[in-house]
Amino acid sequence: MGKIRRLERNIEKLEEKIEKEHLKIENLLMKCDNKKITKAEYNIKREHIEEKIHVMKSEIGGLHGDVAKTKRRLEEKKKKS
Repeated sequence: MGKIRRLERNIEKLEEKIEKEHLKIENLLMKCDNKKITKAEYNIKREHIEEKIHVMKSEIGGLHGDVAKTKRRLEEKKKKS
């Protein structure tokens, strides 16, 4: 059960990081609207942040698979016992 909790905690951490990255994009848009950065700078930075978000979502998918696999193995052990 400890491994499952650790995996779920890691999923939560990644979800929080994704929310923070979305806030960064919103802040960049406000800077762009206020003419502090150009539209080109905004697009470059936004694309970079979106790539990071995509990677984090992929990691979350992998962690969900690990959780499911671990739960399945625990159920198999209980059935054998």
